[in-house]
Amino acid sequence: MKETFKAGNMLYPLPAVLVSTRDADGKDNLMTVAWTGTVCTNPPMLYISVRKSRYSYKALHQTKVFGINLTTEKLAWATDYCGVVSGSTHDKFKECHLTKEKADEIDVSLVAESPVTIECRINDERDLGSHVMLLAYVLSVHVDSKYMDENGRFALEKAKPIVYSHGTYFSLGKELGTFGYSVKKK
Repeated sequence: MKETFKAGNMLYPLPAVLVSTRDADGKDNLMTVAWTGTVCTNPPMLYISVRKSRYSYKALHQTKVFGINLTTEKLAWATDYCGVVSGSTHDKFKECHLTKEKADEIDVSLVAESPVTIECRINDERDLGSHVMLLAYVLSVHVDSKYMDENGRFALEKAKPIVYSHGTYFSLGKELGTFGYSVKKK
């Protein structure tokens, strides 16, 4: 038997990512976002949803660009920290001992310690109530070569990515199967 909750978002787990921004004055910042995901394959697009009251929103709205930095078990503390302190009073790169990495397509610092960084340009802002959804084109993707396997496949699982679920961060568990395994002939 299931209990009924009030209407809300219970779509978990979600990726916990560090979003990197640079404001019009050139100040870098990081914020943690779990409301993010794929929107389209062709053209490649994703979204993030951010409250207008967040310090980073102003930079996002002004510059129309951001970086997505996937997180790992090693980045779990920084991921939490960047979600609970404000960039208006904290230098999160410095306080989290993260290395700034130059992006190719946008004027935003990426996180060198992240196994995957994604450069994005905002295409549309949709004010949906408590959050503004920022739809963005993916301009460039960078992957850390140390996670390439012997077959040339990027093995993100080796980086030990983390997810966020209802207030808690989790590492990912064991592999259950690959796409199509349910219909594969034995």
